[in-house]
Amino acid sequence: MDLFDNLNNKNQPLAMRMRPTNLKQFFGQEHIVGENTLLTRAIKAKCLGNCIFYGPPGTGKTTLANIIANMSNSIFVKLNAIYSGVADAKKVIEDAKNNFKLYGKKTYLLLDECHRWSKTQSDSILEAMEEGSIVFIGATTENPYFSMTRAIVSRCTIFEFKPLTLKNIINILNQAIIDKERGLGKLNIKVHDDALNHIASQSCGDVRMALNALELAVLSTPTDSNGIINIDLQIAENSIQKKALSTDENLFYDILSAFCKSLRGSDADAALYYSNRLIDAGCDPLIIARRLVVHASEDVGMADSMAVMIAYNALQIIKDIGMPEANIPLSHAIIYVCEAPKSNSVILALESVQKDVKYNKDDNIPAHLKNNKNLESEKQGTYLYPHDFGGYVKQQYLPDSLKDRIYYNPTKNGYEKDLKRKKFLS
Repeated sequence: MDLFDNLNNKNQPLAMRMRPTNLKQFFGQEHIVGENTLLTRAIKAKCLGNCIFYGPPGTGKTTLANIIANMSNSIFVKLNAIYSGVADAKKVIEDAKNNFKLYGKKTYLLLDECHRWSKTQSDSILEAMEEGSIVFIGATTENPYFSMTRAIVSRCTIFEFKPLTLKNIINILNQAIIDKERGLGKLNIKVHDDALNHIASQSCGDVRMALNALELAVLSTPTDSNGIINIDLQIAENSIQKKALSTDENLFYDILSAFCKSLRGSDADAALYYSNRLIDAGCDPLIIARRLVVHASEDVGMADSMAVMIAYNALQIIKDIGMPEANIPLSHAIIYVCEAPKSNSVILALESVQKDVKYNKDDNIPAHLKNNKNLESEKQGTYLYPHDFGGYVKQQYLPDSLKDRIYYNPTKNGYEKDLKRKKFLS
């Protein structure tokens, strides 16, 4: 590293400077890089193959790819699928082959936003992946099973990254505060506990967001008369642009519980009060909307299936329009869910079927329901196509050991009272 490299490093954002270079510095994703996990064993044995890392932003996908390449003493090349194409991939593959011949070094290709590549672009690296000319690591915020070509996914091991925990992020922020080489340790900083907790909690598991907020707070705050940069809660709120809850943790969860129970109890006035009390206290309205969607199925369910659609629309409106305007459709949805007829038949059916799936598995599917016809299906009769019988015909669908099970029992409320009548008539 020369003088100019050192200057460039100092000018990099804190999140970039604090990026871990080995597994000991890497926080979070214990289910992926914990002791004796598949990925950790593969890294240590230097035998990791093609893989895809997917999960929310700021959870360590790119960082871990860098660590893997460093630990295997390999060449690391990064491309972004938004800006790169077939020609870029071919150049990386050609260089990788030459480097392996000349120096015996593998090349790791990290493709950021890998779900953005088309089938043609993806196909351009398939042969190199199979031959081992490159070790492909895709990084994406999208589920690869739905967003990427099957040919790529079938050749990769998939690792799902989770948002970092509050404890993970607080540990990383504390490291950044004291680290004199990569972090802010050369500055005389005092970060109050409530300010640190606020930045960590409001970053939503995104360590990059947390470090950016901390850096902004420190660089934009002048020193006091004692030469100390004091980061209090107000500065933290301004730096991450989110208000701290004006309730303690216990009261927050008590109000949220009261909101949920008011929905279930059909008290629109109470539900509106508690939802707006939470919003006034600084609660993210998305938390309220998510609970509303769940209760629309859990407590209204089949009695009025419009409830979950209206609740979900309110959730999307909050994302698309934002507050305070989105509070109107959110209130609309809250009132609808409260006033709708109630039924918990969906959750009772779910709990009942999950119990059988766990303890009474039976994969002996009736022959007439199987994908391919065979002699057994001929012996036991053929599948009856319901539309040939006016839309419904009685036949066995569950396996023999479960054929008499009834998981879903309609109530007498709302739309379900008609379903109950039809069920008994059939």
